[in-house]
Amino acid sequence: MIYESHGLAVTAAGRPRLLPWSNLDGNPCYLVTDDTGTGRLSRLADDVEAVQLDMADDLLGHAVDLLGDGKATAPQLRYLAARLAEALHDVHRIARSRGARLPVPRGDEAPGAALEEDLGT
Repeated sequence: MIYESHGLAVTAAGRPRLLPWSNLDGNPCYLVTDDTGTGRLSRLADDVEAVQLDMADDLLGHAVDLLGDGKATAPQLRYLAARLAEALHDVHRIARSRGARLPVPRGDEAPGAALEEDLGT
């Protein structure tokens, strides 16, 4: 089942996976599935993430070249900055999605709970 909301209420088994795309309104999409991660949509999400990471890597190489070119124009640099921002958004979403799927060590509470206690929050 796919959820498309910030206020996600999980009723299905498993934790929601943040997918590497948004819905038409720009809201995040989530997938709730079994823990195997081998379903069709999970594999599609893995493939999309791989493409996004490859594109970000290619863009980074292009950025190094363009920034080293003393003749680069302001429009070229603005275009590069916009594409880098898009790539950073994609990579950040992938990192959040993968981090959320890491297993929580036994005996640990919710991430950050001990830190919040130490800070008195």
